[in-house]
Amino acid sequence: MKPATNHAIPHTLIREPTTSAKRRKNWKKMKRFLPLYLLFLPVLAYYVIFHYAPMTGVVIAFKQYTFMDGIFGSRWAGLTHFKRFIDSGDFWEIFQNTLVLAFYRILFGFPAPILFALLVHEMRFTKWKRFFQTVSYLPHFVSWVVVYALMYNLFSESGLINIALKSSVGHTFEFLSSTEYYRMMFVGSAIWKEIGWGAIIFLAALTRVDPDMIEASAIDGANRWHRLWHVTLPSIRSTISIMFVLSLGGILSVSFEQTLVMYNPQVAPVAEVIDFYIYRIGLLNTNNYSYATAVGLFRSAIALVLVLIANFVSKKLDEEGAIW
Repeated sequence: MKPATNHAIPHTLIREPTTSAKRRKNWKKMKRFLPLYLLFLPVLAYYVIFHYAPMTGVVIAFKQYTFMDGIFGSRWAGLTHFKRFIDSGDFWEIFQNTLVLAFYRILFGFPAPILFALLVHEMRFTKWKRFFQTVSYLPHFVSWVVVYALMYNLFSESGLINIALKSSVGHTFEFLSSTEYYRMMFVGSAIWKEIGWGAIIFLAALTRVDPDMIEASAIDGANRWHRLWHVTLPSIRSTISIMFVLSLGGILSVSFEQTLVMYNPQVAPVAEVIDFYIYRIGLLNTNNYSYATAVGLFRSAIALVLVLIANFVSKKLDEEGAIW
């Protein structure tokens, strides 16, 4: 019996596809998904025009910008505006206010949609579940002007809450004009407005929880709390990690619209955050555009560092819980 011979074709005789052949192959793939690319074009144009193109204006943070000279014609100022912001007497107060409000929003605002999604998911009656979902979404589509009008009618000196408190305890509370209650009102109104909208992604993640695991744990004697803690929450852990990293990206961007409508001279010591400071210095005052841009760039740089750190930690704890 003759030994088997190797009839493999030598590598030098294999003809690799030419560049034109590769292009035709790639074009066929693109042509197959052409309708999807066309649907994506408006989204791409939006981000290019309104997000990436304006980023060229960031250069004025390093210049002494004037209207007459333009963005690229103005003389360079280096890091002068950054030093001016750090050395100013407003820096520590504004930075502290921003960090405190951002910390409260993360501490109380981030878990709120998760808890609400778990409560809705555990409801047995489908009609009530849909009703609560729909009602909780509605405040997201209401402007902060309307929300503050509701707050004013409830918590002002002559509001319904203070009328009830005056009749019961004998005096009223300055909920909207006191530094003592401002942060509580700020965070509480933000949670009420966004809790339903923020719960959408977690409700979608809860639909992927394996029902067989829940049924098996129930057979093993686990009650509803044990099933929630040991089965449901671990199943959506990666979603929670990703949303936490994304929320840190805007941790220093405390809602400008909310601050604008709730701001008054009485609460200024605890209410003025970086975004409102940029608005007050850059738009209400003249010829401070470079300084305001530098402050905004400073805030964005810190937020970027926080996102990178949070993503690194999330990746170490859970490989699927990181963005990249």
